[in-house]
Amino acid sequence: MSREEDRTTRYQEGSLTLPGTVMLGTGVMIGAGIFALTGQMAQMTGVLFPLAFLAAAVIVSFSAYSYIKISNAWPSAGGIGMYLHKAYGNRLPTAFNALLMYFSMVIAQSFLARTFGSYTMQLFGGDDSGRMVSILGVGLILVAFLINLMGNRMIQGVASFIGVLKIGGILIFGLVGVWIADSISVDFSEPGEAGTIGNFLGATALGILAFKGFTTITNSGSEVIDPKRNVGRAIVISIAACVMIYTLVGFAVASNLSLAEIIETQDYSLAAAARPALGEYGVWFTVAIAMMATAGGILASVFAVSRMLAMLTEMKLVPHRHFGMPGSIQKHTLVYTVVLGLVLTAFFDLSRIAALGIVFYLIMDIAIHWGVLRYLRQDIKANRWVPATAILLDLLALGGFVWVKLSTDPFVIGVAVVTMIVIAVSEQVFLKKSPESAQAKQEQAHAHHHH
Repeated sequence: MSREEDRTTRYQEGSLTLPGTVMLGTGVMIGAGIFALTGQMAQMTGVLFPLAFLAAAVIVSFSAYSYIKISNAWPSAGGIGMYLHKAYGNRLPTAFNALLMYFSMVIAQSFLARTFGSYTMQLFGGDDSGRMVSILGVGLILVAFLINLMGNRMIQGVASFIGVLKIGGILIFGLVGVWIADSISVDFSEPGEAGTIGNFLGATALGILAFKGFTTITNSGSEVIDPKRNVGRAIVISIAACVMIYTLVGFAVASNLSLAEIIETQDYSLAAAARPALGEYGVWFTVAIAMMATAGGILASVFAVSRMLAMLTEMKLVPHRHFGMPGSIQKHTLVYTVVLGLVLTAFFDLSRIAALGIVFYLIMDIAIHWGVLRYLRQDIKANRWVPATAILLDLLALGGFVWVKLSTDPFVIGVAVVTMIVIAVSEQVFLKKSPESAQAKQEQAHAHHHH
């Protein structure tokens, strides 16, 4: 393992400060989430959408507990793949759930790329055919790929620079939007037909997408100064900061646009909300932040995702072919990640991409909490009730979301189910054939007897 790591990424222990770690986390969290999800959530649950953001924050806070506990026990740059491995060993649950996380991250990239396209086209009066949105999105992923080939230092530099600009910009947007609006009051009296519990839970599930970036903080585990204290702190601070920012932006959008307008402009609702308040300059300003936010998010995401797939490859949990490509495993996983992202960006629209991402992510999240309850509780000194509550809340959100989608867009749920079956079956076949997992099965049988 050490030789391989030498060839891909040199981890620098203690190279990330607490503020730096928080910037990385919020940088990933405040990506497409806020720019594209606001409208989709409003479509699902009406004017209650700012409350759905808060509900999502509550669920994510329970979720974060397991991640903080595991990363305190074993700070690692491997993040989720390593957590699953600690709980389930070299078995199918580890590979299956790690791949779900991988796909949900690739999906998040495509989501960012299309959001970038939707906002950019607002400078040219919109894009009725939708063709330009795909083309711009594909272009952005290719640029991120090239920057990723230039190495770590470059990525961190670009990502943190963009992060500062973007968070500043969004705060200005939210404050000015709320300040200019005729009244801050949001009319909660008529939630509309969308106000059912199922729809609210569905919107909450979408809201979780806007927070799930906190998991990337766990990936920087061993590189954070005093990780046992600071990883958990960084996660808590990032979630709190995002709750503030999202609530502010939610109210700014809701105060400047009617519900019908928010839904109609769902792919670029922040730019639309800036128009009545600040005129065309406001739109340009918002589009500029959206372009930076999505571009920065893609950069960080392409980096994290390819690193995770490289790690699964190292653990011999996924098959690897280099198709004659030169270079390290991480370079190859980078190429796969980008190709997959390009396909999704070119052929799926925003709400469908988000739907796939949330289903995969929630299932993986449940697996992490179950792993804590079932196998790791004593090792990491975790309370029983927190992961148990997290599982219940995840199931509620997932159930609400699937229920809404089954009535509005069953095709997406079909794609999600088929993809999961394909992942599970092909992984099962691969693990049966690979000698490592057979040996691991025996070791694990021994280990579980000793527990």
